[in-house]
Amino acid sequence: MARRSILALISGVAVAGLALSACGSNSLSSGTASSAAAGASSAASAAVSKATAVDPALVAKLPDKIKTAGKIVVGTDATYAPNEFLDTDGKTVVGMDVDIFNAIAAKFGVKVEYVPATFDSIILGVSSSKYDIGLSSFTINDDRKKQVNMVSYFNAGTQWVTQKGNPKKVDPDNACGLNIGVQKGTVQVDDITARSKKCTDAGKPAITQIVDGDQGKVTTAVIGGKADAMAADSPVGLYAVKQTGGQLEALGQIYDAAPYGIVVPKDQTAFAGAVADALKAISTDGTYKAALTKWGNESGAITSFAVNP
Repeated sequence: MARRSILALISGVAVAGLALSACGSNSLSSGTASSAAAGASSAASAAVSKATAVDPALVAKLPDKIKTAGKIVVGTDATYAPNEFLDTDGKTVVGMDVDIFNAIAAKFGVKVEYVPATFDSIILGVSSSKYDIGLSSFTINDDRKKQVNMVSYFNAGTQWVTQKGNPKKVDPDNACGLNIGVQKGTVQVDDITARSKKCTDAGKPAITQIVDGDQGKVTTAVIGGKADAMAADSPVGLYAVKQTGGQLEALGQIYDAAPYGIVVPKDQTAFAGAVADALKAISTDGTYKAALTKWGNESGAITSFAVNP
């Protein structure tokens, strides 16, 4: 991920999903109705209904633990709107990733229990069997693939965001001496660290990272001026611009595009393959595209769903 609400009013603008806490109650459902889903198109609803058909071949590939429980326990950092965040009730996890995985779970004929967690704890939680799955806008990379299986489902890059009008004249390629917001544990931390080293190697001031485990708080730091800009996954950065009523703007182009992966335990390759097959099924029946369209992320669609690509 890079990685993805406490309800808050920021300068008079309600920013649901950008500042919700990840400490709310767990949500249990594969089809939760929520205010975040309001306005979804009838086409999207029709596609979702198609996904309710259980696929016996996929069910057979479920781990016995999940078959017995009748549910998949998912660890997620619910601060990463629009991908995964808490709805206005403060406990129901909603978002693009949630809609996609709910459709996957429908193919398996099981429910989903979403457990909010800090982003940098989720992979360990999957490896230790605390969660069956990790779903939190994880960018697929070699380090993560050494620990777990990752099933590709979306393509995203890094997007910088700053205050409207770019008052600090931030240039992503020359941010030496500036304060840049990033979420803890994300690929953006590595990116900004590398950029800062280039600054110091050239005798220029380092970049100061404003780091928080909650992406909503990082966004708030930019709006309030504590951070001169932030770097986040492209769907998250662009959603922040849209939701803050003209207080923010996108800066520069999206770069370092890479696939997101659903995290599956390393020893459950067959289950990971079944998740990939379920993604292919919901792509074929239109549910996958409908979920992306609902959240304005059609540009990140992929056509090849694979384990550890």
